[in-house]
Amino acid sequence: MPRSILHPAVYILLWLMSLVLLQLLEGWSLVMAFFALPLLGRIALLRARRLVWRARWLILSLSMVFLWGVAGEPLLPGFSMPTREGLQEALIHLGRLILVLIAVAAFLELMPLPALLGGTRQLLVFLRHFGFDSDRAVVRLMLVLHYVEALPSPRDWRFLLATPSSPVQTIGSPGLVECVEVSYRSMRNIDYFVLMMACVAFLVCCFQ
Repeated sequence: MPRSILHPAVYILLWLMSLVLLQLLEGWSLVMAFFALPLLGRIALLRARRLVWRARWLILSLSMVFLWGVAGEPLLPGFSMPTREGLQEALIHLGRLILVLIAVAAFLELMPLPALLGGTRQLLVFLRHFGFDSDRAVVRLMLVLHYVEALPSPRDWRFLLATPSSPVQTIGSPGLVECVEVSYRSMRNIDYFVLMMACVAFLVCCFQ
């Protein structure tokens, strides 16, 4: 794996900040964010499409809650019609949700798993003073990602209940050894500098 310029922990923190900043988008800034999606690349967008499709029922449910749950002027004359204000709220909040799903899918696609695990381990190291095992947390993260990727797309909820075993259980079966590769290196001055500048910009965007 080629050595990246910044530490993986910095990329993870930048990604988390971007998820928070996405919740501030509305109007034309939200529209421009969707126009910028092709910059992520075709492979990342294909993975994002699969993730959004899996969340389609959540998106549909939230849209109905906003359309019929927000008080305001009805879109069309008639009884029990969705409101204009509900439509505006649905477009804003569901647009943010879809962007978050796309950001998650793109990050998992562009960030190699060893770097992701190494960056997560670096971020959790300071919790060892409170008795938190960061190495075990990294292994659990790897198992969760493996389970999500290997789980077949269910036809309905009865398919999940009928599944006798999961891919995570298969990993721990006797005679099968799963190797976990973690990319680890210490943070450099450039990492701390970029992180400090990102935190300043993040606070400015949040409190302006």
